[in-house]
Amino acid sequence: MKITLLAVGKTKEAYLKEGQNEYLKRLFRYVPFEYRELAEVKGKNLKEEQIREKEAEHIMRSISPGNRIILFDERGDQYTSEGLANWLQHQMMEGNRNICLVIGGPYGFSSRVRKAADQELSLSRLTFSHQMVRLIILEQLYRAFTILKGEPYHHS
Repeated sequence: MKITLLAVGKTKEAYLKEGQNEYLKRLFRYVPFEYRELAEVKGKNLKEEQIREKEAEHIMRSISPGNRIILFDERGDQYTSEGLANWLQHQMMEGNRNICLVIGGPYGFSSRVRKAADQELSLSRLTFSHQMVRLIILEQLYRAFTILKGEPYHHS
């Protein structure tokens, strides 16, 4: 199984980039993993829906055919860390070879992207910055793989 994490916009804060790089290194021990940042759409004269549609073009072009598409959205399914590990294991057992996890821009996802998605996940009912969410997702994926391998990183 290969996992791709797509994120709209760039990570600007050095401390977040450092954390992302650390967890990317750790994840590579468990699964083929790709992290890509997509250009954020900006424009003073653009409405929120127009921005979402332009971002949708970037997102949909970046997803390979046959990928299982998982969006991170506040309305999505919530799991504990153990639940996320079980979810990942289920994805592997179902034979899902490629999973594309997507973090949208500041205005969320267009209806086109939502329709293309197989599932939506939520990290929390709390709101996090889009830059911070990337680090949290990477850490939770690493945690999930250590849970599946029975390694001592996670404490129940």
